[in-house]
Amino acid sequence: MTATATTASERAKPAGRALTPAEGARLVAHQFRYDLLIFVRNRQSTFFTLALPVIFLVIFAGVFRGDTTALGNGKHVDLSAYYVPQIIALGIVSAAFNNVVGTIIAQREMGILKRRRSTPVPAWVIVASRALTALVISTALVVILLAVGKVFYGVDVRLSTLPGIALSSIVAALSFCAIAYALTTFVNSQESATPVIQAITLPIFFISGIFFPEEIIPGWLLTVANIFPVRHLGLALLAAFEPHPPAGGIDVRALAVIAAWGVGGLVVATRRFTWLPRGG
Repeated sequence: MTATATTASERAKPAGRALTPAEGARLVAHQFRYDLLIFVRNRQSTFFTLALPVIFLVIFAGVFRGDTTALGNGKHVDLSAYYVPQIIALGIVSAAFNNVVGTIIAQREMGILKRRRSTPVPAWVIVASRALTALVISTALVVILLAVGKVFYGVDVRLSTLPGIALSSIVAALSFCAIAYALTTFVNSQESATPVIQAITLPIFFISGIFFPEEIIPGWLLTVANIFPVRHLGLALLAAFEPHPPAGGIDVRALAVIAAWGVGGLVVATRRFTWLPRGG
């Protein structure tokens, strides 16, 4: 049976009795507790998602502490303040994209998704739980990195720009989760998941200003980076740390690009996603 035929047959599956909002909320909460517990128990995933960004921030903010960098809009910012939002961006991508892709492919190839799909639990409950898990993990990471930046490196975390940080984090977590679901439809085995994730994210991190300030990145690489949402996530978060930030620290243009990628990922995932193993 082809993937297309499989997906079509899954869509033809009877929906059964519609859930009430209260029933749906309870199912999402139950599935969310399960997904979060699985994440916490996976020490490797927890380390790379939560601890590694903190290590990166300590390294970069510590090495370049006291230096400044020029932004593309003519403004200057301390490199410590520059790296806090950039490493937050890295952490959100790790939590809402890398982790989701690896988990979904592993569960699909082991037949876990197939067994869940055969239960009365609607598909949207499982997807919503995964998105909520990514959002909660991302939020925890943002809080941790902001605290480290403020306490140890004196980064100014202003109350007036916290709405921008919060909104950027929420939009990014949900969008990258949708993109992750889309990517899983192109990866056929659990073994190839990690190489594919690294091949996609690492080059984009380097050209998007995550590890190096944009003033030392060639212009043509920044042009390429502007195509992808990682660059815009870094800009959206950085807006909250600029000397004269936009209202609420919200970069509307950057958020629009991130959201557009999320919608595109959702469309692809809706059309191509399958619950059945594809490896073999």
